[in-house]
Amino acid sequence: MEHTAQIINGKAVSDRLLSEIAAKTAAMATPPGLAVVLVGDNPASHIYVANKVKACAKAGIRSLEHRLPADATESEIKGLIETLNADPEIDGILLQLPLPDGLDSDMLIQTISPDKDVDGLTIPNIGKLVAGLDGLVPCTPQGSMMLIKEVCPDLTGKHAVVIGRSLLFGKPMAQLLLAANATVTTAHSKTADLPEICKQADILVAAVGRPKMVKADWVKKGAIVIDVGINRLDTGKLCGDVDFDEVSSIASAISPVPGGVGPMTIACLMANTLKAHQ
Repeated sequence: MEHTAQIINGKAVSDRLLSEIAAKTAAMATPPGLAVVLVGDNPASHIYVANKVKACAKAGIRSLEHRLPADATESEIKGLIETLNADPEIDGILLQLPLPDGLDSDMLIQTISPDKDVDGLTIPNIGKLVAGLDGLVPCTPQGSMMLIKEVCPDLTGKHAVVIGRSLLFGKPMAQLLLAANATVTTAHSKTADLPEICKQADILVAAVGRPKMVKADWVKKGAIVIDVGINRLDTGKLCGDVDFDEVSSIASAISPVPGGVGPMTIACLMANTLKAHQ
């Protein structure tokens, strides 16, 4: 009999999380407020922002959009962030990335007040994550962790391999897995014999931005595979960093693209906004 992996439905898990958040915000005198800062007209960013605004409506969160032209200066963006930092009605500030060329996104992110940093990318929040303290955790790793726990509630002693070491995903993902008592290997573009290392993983998390890079012979039988990549093929179809068709025959559970980690990222942004409000 041919084996096929359990598909981890990020849409269903995210809907459940949004309903839980909506129940909490409905009981509040003033709902949490999320300000989204969008600079320029990157089409993908516009889609992301529209999806975030929809999620806010579902979760009972007020969303305020601030659109700036592509030629906005760093000091204009910084000024807007500082105004939002000082606004008591705003609980979360999201600076939509990527910013137009020539703007220092790292510097601008660090301008956001750590208490309103719903992306979890300011140095104080990253420090709290590493130190095991309560802070605002980056949304995509947080969502990926929830998907892993859907199929494996206890990660104690499991070997997790994360492909990717970015501050946005790979590093915080490794910290969350460590905090859950997994043994963690961080692999990346310079890792020697990457397929062999991946094959040792009970939990394999791929975030490299290379379509269908992870093949069936990279995966241990029965592993849980979380695909964080989102790539557009020449056909216009979206795919992840994992060859879904191949790996489904080996893994015990796999997150699809689209419909896996993507919806979770937005739901966790809502969770972070609620947390910042509380």
